[in-house]
Amino acid sequence: MNQKAIIHAALAGLIAASAGAAVAHADDMGDKKGKEKCYGVAKAGQNDCANASGTHSCAGQAKADNDPGEWKFVAKGTCDSLGGVVKPKK
Repeated sequence: MNQKAIIHAALAGLIAASAGAAVAHADDMGDKKGKEKCYGVAKAGQNDCANASGTHSCAGQAKADNDPGEWKFVAKGTCDSLGGVVKPKK
């Protein structure tokens, strides 16, 4: 493989990785319109972002089901019916 082909392959890989990261970020953020944070309904490993206590700052790091400090985005007005709360307990 010549040097030009290697450079093109590397650039194509970087562009693909960048596009994939942008799509993943957009998907993680989701469409927040019409949604609200609902605490206490996330299953282990399925929270949407940082927990209320600040012990982690990433999605997918909930350690237990229905932890009152972990949250997921849900349709507005449905949190209570799911057994959660819209504000974390202090």
